[in-house]
Amino acid sequence: MSRRGTLILCIVLCSIAFAKAQTFQISGVLKDKTTKEGLEAATVFLETVKDSTLLTYTITDKSGAFKLEGRSQEKSARINISFIGYEQYGIEVDLTKSPIVLDDVLLDYAVASLDEVFIKSRAPITVKKDTLEFNVSSFKTKKDATIEDLLKELPGVEVDEEGKILVNGKEVNKILVNGKPFFGDDPTIATRNLTKEIIEKIQVTDTKTDDEAFSGEDGDKENKTINLTIKEENNKGVFGRVAAGGGTDDRFEYAGIVNIFDNDRRLSILGGGNNLNSPGFSFGELRDAFRNNLSGVFGFNRGSQGIINSRNSGVNYADEITEGFDITANYFYSGTNNNNETTTERENIFPDRRFFTNSNSNANGNDDNHDIRLNAKIEIDSTFLITVAPNFQRTDTRNRFSSEETSLDESNTVINTSNSQSSSETSSNNFSNTISLTKRFGDRGSFIKYRLTNTINRSDSDDFLNTETLIFQGTNEDVIRNQFTDGETELNRLTTTFTYRYPLVSKKLFLDFGIQYSSDRNDNRRSTFEFNENTQNFTDFNTLLSTDFTFDNRRTSPSLELSFSNDKWSASIEAGYVFRTLENEDALRPELSINEDFEALEIDSYFSYRFNPQLSLYVGYDLNNSPPQISQLSPFEDVRDPLNTRQGNPDLEPTNTHSIYTSFNNYNFQKGGGFYFFGNLDIINDAVVARTTIDENLVRRTTYENVDGNYRLNGNAYYNKSIKIDSLRTFRYNIGGNGDVTRTINFNDDIQ
Repeated sequence: MSRRGTLILCIVLCSIAFAKAQTFQISGVLKDKTTKEGLEAATVFLETVKDSTLLTYTITDKSGAFKLEGRSQEKSARINISFIGYEQYGIEVDLTKSPIVLDDVLLDYAVASLDEVFIKSRAPITVKKDTLEFNVSSFKTKKDATIEDLLKELPGVEVDEEGKILVNGKEVNKILVNGKPFFGDDPTIATRNLTKEIIEKIQVTDTKTDDEAFSGEDGDKENKTINLTIKEENNKGVFGRVAAGGGTDDRFEYAGIVNIFDNDRRLSILGGGNNLNSPGFSFGELRDAFRNNLSGVFGFNRGSQGIINSRNSGVNYADEITEGFDITANYFYSGTNNNNETTTERENIFPDRRFFTNSNSNANGNDDNHDIRLNAKIEIDSTFLITVAPNFQRTDTRNRFSSEETSLDESNTVINTSNSQSSSETSSNNFSNTISLTKRFGDRGSFIKYRLTNTINRSDSDDFLNTETLIFQGTNEDVIRNQFTDGETELNRLTTTFTYRYPLVSKKLFLDFGIQYSSDRNDNRRSTFEFNENTQNFTDFNTLLSTDFTFDNRRTSPSLELSFSNDKWSASIEAGYVFRTLENEDALRPELSINEDFEALEIDSYFSYRFNPQLSLYVGYDLNNSPPQISQLSPFEDVRDPLNTRQGNPDLEPTNTHSIYTSFNNYNFQKGGGFYFFGNLDIINDAVVARTTIDENLVRRTTYENVDGNYRLNGNAYYNKSIKIDSLRTFRYNIGGNGDVTRTINFNDDIQ
């Protein structure tokens, strides 16, 4: 059948189904039985009588009013009303007598505890303060659906091709399983590998750290956390899935995961691999890949990425050792082999001349990464929490690279050529640990919090380089190198933060006193040796190409924050004053050592207003201060690439960035549609930019300068809509757009 014929048949069948369905409209008002006040944010849903299939649902407004609208082939249905802390309500209605106006529905307090009512609710969606909860059984998917498939069916939830999740326009940056992390910070590991069948509820909240949740702080209102609640019957047992596939051009992918759950104890093991340029772990990517023509989609270079052969495996363990003592442990291994061939033909256009560069390169890389994370949460008592989160990472990298480059002038005369072959091996060991202590006082919201984070990163490298740079005009000399470089870098970072919260108005208005101290010490040594023909070894030390410096970045910042929060709106303004010292000691060139002191004001503020459970507005303003990098600040001239030399500028000032952010979110659960808007403006003062000059031999010399006038303005808006054809079929669409304006001050051959 032709595509046109198939389309016509689908339209006819949908039209027949649509014609048989009848329109219904049901309205009413929900009130407290005692006070007769309207109950906002209660869930009202309509289901079939025979099999409890969900037809439609909505949320009551601030006066308790609700309206259910739609089409169905059912003659009768049952209305259910669910609200936290109140008794359930249900009544059967005749849909043929539409429109139906119910008498005021009066709910009485439930005798059972609020938590029991919350757990037993069959409502498809429940709103509880800052938590949005979906009942998984209310949303239909295919039998083998993953969590990602399920999320795509939830109202107000969008999932893009790479697995990025938006809830009412706000990004999800953390996934929890039964309140505990699942394989670190990558949400797709949970959403693409766990199945819908094991999940009972999906809860969406603002993202918070453990200590923020314990102390009662607002957390991150512009990012969301999803918590997957496992069904009680699935909390004890073994389940998993495996998949594999192969295609043209020797393409392959395989993946497997097994889960062992025993109530509070959980063990998950996964593994996978592919050569489809997908370095992550995912059943969803495997499934989607083999729906396509592999030779056309995956057989060639994707965005100059080359062909990546990746492999990964991991273990996740979570347990409650004793009451109040929870741990989560992750081990994840990932390895890649990357082959990349690149050909570039470039025309460089300047106001008074132009020249051409042609280059070919070949790169081969191998990476092996090991990542171990532990998170321990210890509640000493109901007022005192300790969290410990150590993390160890080891990376071994082996790279081989070769390139050829030729530069020509406008008359096609060769100006210079460069040939390079290099090989390197690097081993990195990174350790970090965060310890947080939070102590609450009284019942007004007062607390003291202390957080300490230390990081130790060490890297050792061996680099072999063989280059030949020939310059055919001017006075520049040819450069021929056969070198070995032994490199060592080490970063020691310590950050401490102390916060005391004083409640001005109990649980609503707070004044926070804080002070933060951080110290970064970066040791960088690169010892370069030239090949000696007499000894046939790399024994001649090259001072010009070697470095041995220690860079310190010390920062002290006292701050005050005033914050307010209630059920409708919240606001905060925090001001901190930064005292920063940047110091660089150069052991090989003492005359290039620097010591600079900077002071700056930083501001962090926002205002958030929730008009109702479906409509919210957020506005924020930040002023951030960031120092130049040591390579931009140090006057040392880096001449490792003879055609592209770099030298820092010790007179650089820190960069100040003013950021204004706004978002507007509106999702109508009854109509199945939502509108979202986001906008962001960054105004950048004293931006650090490269200033490059090119001489007559096309040799680039780069330094850095501060400039004013840079800004970025971007925004996007979109609207999505779900239309129920009947109880089984739904049509969805979304439309949107985005735009941005960027102004960047830079230099082109020393011309601004």
